Amino acid sequence: MNTNFEKVIDLLRLEARAIEHAAANLNPESVERAIELISSCESKTVVIGVGKSGVIAQKIAQTLTSTGTVAIFVHPSDAIHGGLGVITTGDVVIALSNSGETDEILTILPALKQRGVMLIAIVGNTDSTLSRQSEVVLDASVDKEACPLNLAPTTSTTVALAIGDAIAMTLMESRGLTAEDFAANHPAGRLGKRLTLKAGHLMHASPNVSPKDSWLAVVKAISKYALGAVNVIGEDGRLIGVVTDGDLRRTIEKNGAENLNGLLAEQMMTRSPVTADPEMLAFAALQLMENRSSQISVLPVVDENGTCLGLLRLHDIVRSGL
Repeated sequence: MNTNFEKVIDLLRLEARAIEHAAANLNPESVERAIELISSCESKTVVIGVGKSGVIAQKIAQTLTSTGTVAIFVHPSDAIHGGLGVITTGDVVIALSNSGETDEILTILPALKQRGVMLIAIVGNTDSTLSRQSEVVLDASVDKEACPLNLAPTTSTTVALAIGDAIAMTLMESRGLTAEDFAANHPAGRLGKRLTLKAGHLMHASPNVSPKDSWLAVVKAISKYALGAVNVIGEDGRLIGVVTDGDLRRTIEKNGAENLNGLLAEQMMTRSPVTADPEMLAFAALQLMENRSSQISVLPVVDENGTCLGLLRLHDIVRSGL
């Protein structure tokens, strides 16, 4: 008897084969026509479905919207009780139904036709009422559900979702959506922050000392600003080096307490340190700090002329949620 692990793997492979089957069965002209209808639509795309297909329809609508195609989900049951008002002439409707005979969808077809919308069916039965009344039919048929009873929508919904995702990604690429465009639709959460949050947003005002400041002045500056480091800048405001807590400890270990008098910041600092510019993504700055043989915890922030603007700490990047 198969173990639970083996059953899970077998079912995953069953669904994977179903997606491969769908890829082989999709009609090229139908796919091209579906992409053309949605990409040329000057209104919006409406995705409809009932039950499990309705859940998949909601996800497809959300994916389309987040990747540059204006889309909404409308439940057919709501549509026949007034929700049809949001579907207007010029819209493209994507209808999901495994059987192609879903009562609620068939009920609103006359109203959709009256509005002159273009109908795309993602359907498991290409010889169905929905298929016959659609401008484009995308074959999402499956041989077997993953359900042991071959009843619960599982493999069929996976295939429908995969087709919807593939359409959305193709549209995204055809529209030339950039990472910046994508970020504009995802301003919150880790994903949005990785694409929008910059070093200049997180840096602290530059804690500065001059190269001729004494070791004690450096210690006092590090304590005052409590950032774990200070920038060493010249009279022109340009960065010369940085003194970190680590530099300070190494200086004391090397010289001994009795030989500290007379030591200057320029003798303690790390010259030409790794830096960031204010427009660098904070996530890129994080990688710059960590992806190296010896990690660093602070980055001086400088402009294109080398003028020191601030200090960015690893702690602040991590605390931001990246």
